[in-house]
Amino acid sequence: MVSAMTAYDRIRVMWPDHLGLARGKYLPARLAHKGTGHCATTFAQGYDNSLIPAPGGFLLEGLRDVHSTFDPEGVRPGWEDDATGVAVGHLDFEGQPYRYSSRYALQRAISQWEDLGYHPKVGLELEGYVMELAEDGTWERAKMPRSYVYATGRLADPTGVIDAIMRTADRSNFKIESINAEFDQAQFELTLEYDDALQAVDDAFLFRVMAREVALEMGYDMTFLGKPFPGVAGTGVHVNFSLVDEHGNNALVDATTGDNLSELAKGCLAGLIKHHLAMTPLCCPTVNAYRRLQPGELNGYWANWGFDHRGVANRIAVAGGPSTRIESRLADGSANLHLTVATVLQAARLGVVKGYVCPDAMVEDGFEEVNTDVHSARNLNAALADLAADEVLQEAVGTDVCANFLANKAAEWDRYIGAVGEHVEGDVATQWELDQYLMFH
Repeated sequence: MVSAMTAYDRIRVMWPDHLGLARGKYLPARLAHKGTGHCATTFAQGYDNSLIPAPGGFLLEGLRDVHSTFDPEGVRPGWEDDATGVAVGHLDFEGQPYRYSSRYALQRAISQWEDLGYHPKVGLELEGYVMELAEDGTWERAKMPRSYVYATGRLADPTGVIDAIMRTADRSNFKIESINAEFDQAQFELTLEYDDALQAVDDAFLFRVMAREVALEMGYDMTFLGKPFPGVAGTGVHVNFSLVDEHGNNALVDATTGDNLSELAKGCLAGLIKHHLAMTPLCCPTVNAYRRLQPGELNGYWANWGFDHRGVANRIAVAGGPSTRIESRLADGSANLHLTVATVLQAARLGVVKGYVCPDAMVEDGFEEVNTDVHSARNLNAALADLAADEVLQEAVGTDVCANFLANKAAEWDRYIGAVGEHVEGDVATQWELDQYLMFH
């Protein structure tokens, strides 16, 4: 492999902040190996640039620095020009991993699974809407009246945006599994190939940046926000994972059982259900997310699981044998991908190490009937209370990253209530939500 230091003139290094946004710098290739500093108070910043004394932000301790470095072997071709390489940065503080980093939380989750003898593999399904500028200067869904679910070609996307994203992804070494039109006009599903957990999430993190920038270059945009448009389907992130044992076998499979699921798989499902309430804000981290997260909307609202059932939070897909995986359907499209996957893996691990009992699979329709009365909170504030009450999941995900999350999101809720007066449920986003989130997600 040609060294990234000689293949490119500059390296664009990006890392996920507490909001899941891509922060970073362009570094000249001749200096990139040194890494670079960033103000840690970024981790105390809201979407509106307000600052609070959140844990790990050092706002009142001098606005201290974290240091970003990257693996030279992980540099990929950029999508801006042939002279720019792209890499995901790792954050350190005083020579140690920065404990408030969502990427570090994912690294911990992977390491703790490996201590048990299993290697996590992950595949992410992303959903998003193509947007165009309206006459009044606001962004709206692009007009694609001939589109329908699973449509392809110009019927699905007369703008050509999705084609451009797919071709650019190939040039930048993103491994796409499939792309297709989703249920509603201008909505698409973009699925990346299964890979080692950290690589898969790093790729998806960069892919979302690339997709939006390609769209913007063409005069459009993409949004992954959970519910920007009322009356149409919401946007989620589906986290598919499996666990490989020391022999290279899928450890979720046991052909001797009636349903082909191992005790390990049942333990994972039990953990995901046990900690469902506390997982919710970490996977659905905005005020807007709860306009998508509603009963009967084919998302992760209910704390349950089922075989090939899209009405449950945790789905065992129809593919069996070596392809067996657990699909967590809880996460919102605005989710911090690293924190979301860390949360899913840790909740699953807790089910195994603590011996939680797995409930029966749901066989009800999921619309009129369900098999549980446990469900996600109906708004961000209530969901934050559920996380605060679950110290076991906080410790697993990381007490520091959770403390930072809780502080920042409580402040976000307060700003929302201060602006709108009171929360109103339903699928219509307030102007505050659109102003705060749409340009970033």
